[in-house]
Amino acid sequence: MRRAALRLCTLSKGLLAPSRGLTQGSQNPEKQRVFHIHEACSPIHVNHVRDKLREIVGASTNWRDHVKAMEERKLLHSFLATSQKGLPPRRMKDSYIEVLLPLGSQPELREKYLTVQNTVRFGRILEDLDSLGVLICYMHNKIHSAKMSPLSIVTALVDRIDMCKKCLSPEQDIKFSGHVSWVGKTSMEVKMHMFQLHDNEFSPVLDATFVMVARDSENKGPAFVNPLTLESPEEEELFRQGELNKGTRVAFSSMSLLKMAPTAEERTTIHEMFLNTLDPKTISFRSRVLPPNAVWMENSKLKSLDICHPQERNIFNRIFGGFLMRRAYELGWATACNFGGSRPFIVTVDDIMFQKPVEVGSLLFLSSQVCFTQGNYIQVRVHSEVASLQDKEHMTTNVFHFTFMSEKEVPLVFPRTYGESMLYLDGQRHFNSISAPVTLKKDYLIKP
Repeated sequence: MRRAALRLCTLSKGLLAPSRGLTQGSQNPEKQRVFHIHEACSPIHVNHVRDKLREIVGASTNWRDHVKAMEERKLLHSFLATSQKGLPPRRMKDSYIEVLLPLGSQPELREKYLTVQNTVRFGRILEDLDSLGVLICYMHNKIHSAKMSPLSIVTALVDRIDMCKKCLSPEQDIKFSGHVSWVGKTSMEVKMHMFQLHDNEFSPVLDATFVMVARDSENKGPAFVNPLTLESPEEEELFRQGELNKGTRVAFSSMSLLKMAPTAEERTTIHEMFLNTLDPKTISFRSRVLPPNAVWMENSKLKSLDICHPQERNIFNRIFGGFLMRRAYELGWATACNFGGSRPFIVTVDDIMFQKPVEVGSLLFLSSQVCFTQGNYIQVRVHSEVASLQDKEHMTTNVFHFTFMSEKEVPLVFPRTYGESMLYLDGQRHFNSISAPVTLKKDYLIKP
C-alpha cells in the first residue's frame, strides 16, 4: 500500500520544510536557489525557471531557431559519461530548490491561476510541478565545466500526487520545494512539496513524486546520471522508499489487466454486478436494467480535441508534459462534476505514464470517463492519443488517473461490456491504493 496523503504531508513538513532538513543551516538565498515560478510556465513572458532550463539545454525562445539549436546539441555528445562510475556522486541537498509563486505579494499573477470560485487552478499547479521536476534533475546532474548540459531530461512518470486538507487561496503566496530522492542508472525519482502561506507560516498542501529519465543530447537514447550519496538516516529512508516505489510499480505493472486475468475476488465482483443488472421480468442474459441510483459507464464519457501549437512546446520542441496534464485534469474534473452533480475536489493523482512524446502540430484527443465510484469518491480515467495532420492513425500517449471527492454521495457506475468491466476493476485498484481516504472539509478548495 502506498502511504496516505496526510502522512506524506506530515513527513514533508518534518524533513523538507525550508528551514529544516536538507537546508538546515543554510541562510544563503543563492544556495537555496529561489526562483519565481510565476515566470516558470508562462509561454510568453521571460521567466526564471523556464529561462534556466533553456539556458541549460541551449534552447531558443524563437520557434524558428529550434532546428539550429538541436543541431548545436549534437556537439555535446563528448560530455556524456560512458558509465555511471565515471560520474561524481551528488548529495540530495545539491539538487534542492525552492520556488515561489507570489500570488499574495504580486496580485497581477492571480488571473492565470484563478478559478471562478476564487480558488487556485490545480491544472496550473501540475504545469509548475513538471517544470520544477526537470530543473531539479538538471541541478543533480550539473557539469560545471560545460556551459550546456549534454543530457535531455524528460518526465517519464507521475507516480503520485497526494493532497493535504489545506485551503488554496489565490491571495496567499505559494512555495514549492523539491530534490532528487532516488537514482538508478538512467532514471531519477524527484520528491516535491507545495506549501501555502497561512498565518505567517507556510503550511503543507501537497506532496508529489515524479520519475524522470535522462537521455542523450539529441534525446535519442538513454544516458547515465550521477549517483546519489546519502548523508543522514532521513535521506536513507527516502532512498529506501524510492526503491520500494520502483518495486511497487513493477508489481503493479505485472498484474495489469492487460496482461493478467482478474483475481477470483474481482471476477466475483464483476459477476455480481452483472447479475444486479439483469431484468427480473425476463429470463435472459441480454435484458439489462440499471439498479436504483446507478449510471452506465458508457454514459459518463466526455471528450475534447486540442491542436498542439508551438506555444505549448517544451525545451526540446515537443509538447510540454505539464500542458498535457492540465488539459487531462480539467477534462477529468469536468467529467466528475457532470457525473456527481456538484463540484468535485481532487484527492490523488497517480500512475501517469508518458508513453510517447507529443509532437508540435499534432491533434490531441482526450477521452475521459468515470470508471469507479464509492460513496463520495469518483475515480476518473483520461485516455490521451495523438494523430498527425498527415497521418490519421491514432497512437496512445498517456493514461491519466484522478481520484475526486464530491460534496455529496454519487451514483454507482456499472459496466455493460467486458472491456468496461476491466476499466472498472482497474479504477477500483487505483482507488484502493489510497490507504487512508481523506475527509472533505470546507477549507479543502483545490479546483480546476
